[in-house]
Amino acid sequence: LKPFFELMKNEEVLKVFHAARQDIEIMVHLSGTVPHPVFDTQIAAMVCGFGDQVSYEAIVRKLAKAQIDKSSRFTDWSRRPLTEKQLTYALSDVTHLRTVYEKLKIELDSTGREPWLAQEMDILTAIETYRTEPEDAWKRIKVRLKSKKQLAVLIAVAGWRELEAQEKNVPRSRVIKDDAVAEIATQMPQSKEALGQLRAVPRGMGNSRLGDGLLKVIKEGLARDPDTLPHTNWGRDETSDSTQAAAEILKLALKIVCEREGLAPKLIANTSDIEAVAESDGADVPLMHGWRREVFGNVALELKHGRAMIGFRDGRAVITQSRL
Repeated sequence: LKPFFELMKNEEVLKVFHAARQDIEIMVHLSGTVPHPVFDTQIAAMVCGFGDQVSYEAIVRKLAKAQIDKSSRFTDWSRRPLTEKQLTYALSDVTHLRTVYEKLKIELDSTGREPWLAQEMDILTAIETYRTEPEDAWKRIKVRLKSKKQLAVLIAVAGWRELEAQEKNVPRSRVIKDDAVAEIATQMPQSKEALGQLRAVPRGMGNSRLGDGLLKVIKEGLARDPDTLPHTNWGRDETSDSTQAAAEILKLALKIVCEREGLAPKLIANTSDIEAVAESDGADVPLMHGWRREVFGNVALELKHGRAMIGFRDGRAVITQSRL
């Protein structure tokens, strides 16, 4: 694959992907380098207002006026030789990218949003994006925790899963899914019976080799010194009523701004980001950096401190400066 990797590193050649992150992760692990420069049509489409995580099929239909036969998508791609139908599908999965890129580039230039996409591509092509140390794997899991013991179990189990996935060379979810990691962290089972009663844990895991390893790391997590744990805000039993109210207002404001700007809300902020800003002006989340802050982060702070308000004009919700 050396000639291919050389092409991926060639700064004179723009590489166009759709939903590139998983593809790039594979290349990083095989070659140690990240393709560059890169244009991700899925992210570009979101910046151009095509909605959250628009599919390749949908964007090709809209911009290239072509139809893709997806019937070969889940066939056995390890069997050789590939069928003519598989080859046709594989080609169609890339041949329209040039047209899609050209159409999106025109839209980005006309709206002045190309710098926004450039910031996203900087993140996508940063080697740090793909360096996942087992001890940091817990940061991927979305879960509300109420104690340091739960956090310790989450860190231990997520790290164990990362190592198991790397050793077996399989996706993390093939070991156990995110919701199972989250449930284990909150319930902290310490026996095969308790592990087997969890809803998200695969049936029979408690009596398997994986189950033995899982119970071992749970006990290691429970035995960890709380003072060695990273600082988080997850120790709160509940968010305050005022923070919850602020978060709900900011969610509505995000919807208003995204409708006005023709943007996918998910591209700007997720629920965790919104809640973090509702709780703290200095929240270190993507929403408060770069173009996201320009588009919505500053608006969120204005609303939070009463310098802006949500009202109605001509039957539509709008955000205006407060007269207070």
